[in-house]
Amino acid sequence: ARMIMMGLKFMGDVPFREVYIHGLVRDAHGQKMSKSKGNVLDPIDLIDGIDLESLVQKRTSGLMQPEMAKKIEKATRKEFPEGIPAFGTDALRFTFAALASTGRDINFDLGRIEGYRNFCNKLWNAARYVLMNTEGRDTGLQGGPMEFSAADRWILSRFEQAKREVIEAIEGYRFDLAAQALYEFTWNEYCDWYLELSKPVLQSEAASEAQKRGARRTLIEVLEAYLRLLHPLTPFITEEIWQSLPPHAKRGGASVHTIMVQPYPERADFPPDEEAERAVAPIKAVILGARQIRGQLDVPRSRQMPLYVKTAAPADWEILAANESLIRFLANVTQLERIGDDSALPPTAMQLVEGCAVHAPLASLIDDPDAELARLAKRKTKARQDLARCEAKLANQKFVANAPAEIVAQERARIAEFTREIEQLEEQERRVGLLKTHERSG
Repeated sequence: ARMIMMGLKFMGDVPFREVYIHGLVRDAHGQKMSKSKGNVLDPIDLIDGIDLESLVQKRTSGLMQPEMAKKIEKATRKEFPEGIPAFGTDALRFTFAALASTGRDINFDLGRIEGYRNFCNKLWNAARYVLMNTEGRDTGLQGGPMEFSAADRWILSRFEQAKREVIEAIEGYRFDLAAQALYEFTWNEYCDWYLELSKPVLQSEAASEAQKRGARRTLIEVLEAYLRLLHPLTPFITEEIWQSLPPHAKRGGASVHTIMVQPYPERADFPPDEEAERAVAPIKAVILGARQIRGQLDVPRSRQMPLYVKTAAPADWEILAANESLIRFLANVTQLERIGDDSALPPTAMQLVEGCAVHAPLASLIDDPDAELARLAKRKTKARQDLARCEAKLANQKFVANAPAEIVAQERARIAEFTREIEQLEEQERRVGLLKTHERSG
């Protein structure tokens, strides 16, 4: 109200016409922050960090109830035994945006801000990769023939989808959904997939200069547009990275000195490309299947293995065959072979991803079947113990009646997760048992 009146008095106009009201920010336990409780988190301490003794001094000085000092000190030392590390302004801003769901208070947990600090680090490392592969090289931004791969077209299409989600969310004041779309694009698509898919082209001597130019152009173009899209939520890291981009990669060229005055991305800057999305889907499925097989059996990325693939559609195999060298590079496999029936295969580890059944012979992954069976048995015992604990909680009617609905739902989800894990482990045990039988009969 004071700002409105001052604007009318001195400027002859109101300074704003819309007000966004978010939920109350509470501590990690859902308690309202207050100095008398000693649970206030100073944003500056989250940004710059603070050691334990300084934090205790800050929370226990100037209390209206001095007798609470010892209790507050004890609670502070228990919750922050090493003080509060520095998370930075961008991580804090992004955390508040991600937590800004409509109509509910915010329980502020340091675990969330730590996760979003990791997000900022991920973006920084991705930018370093892009600059390392584009700085001083021909990116096609100043002309020259370019050939765009399916992966190049796919990431442009995915960025367009993410951009639309972010713009719609901001227009609807759903900053949590905007943050989620920005996070998922960076982590799950640009970094986890496109940067990896670009490596074979950029590192291959067989790739043409037009193909490399297309990959470099896509890398720098998507990064620059994404920085403008993310800038309102994390202004410092986006400005720092944007300043490192070559002048010809920026909107407005060298005459524009800050990202703050750059135009915000608009819808349809990059048209959707359904053909590219269909082409990349089976490639991702096979690579993800190989990764999951390695993860379940604790097989290192450095160990090579053959893959046998059964696709849902003939067109999917045509895509895989055309991109075999790419898959072999990223999944570190010795061969990629199509199968129609898996009954003739030796014992394999199998993953079903997006309609593709991915098989890897267990003999190429496991040196000692008995040791592997012992490892699986140990994991299954732990999963059963975790499942029993969750089931005991839900069998307690007092817990179900008094616990918040989201906690009860979380326990039910954990039961489903542990049940799936046990089923997967039992299937792995069956397949390793077949390997033992196969070896004896061989």
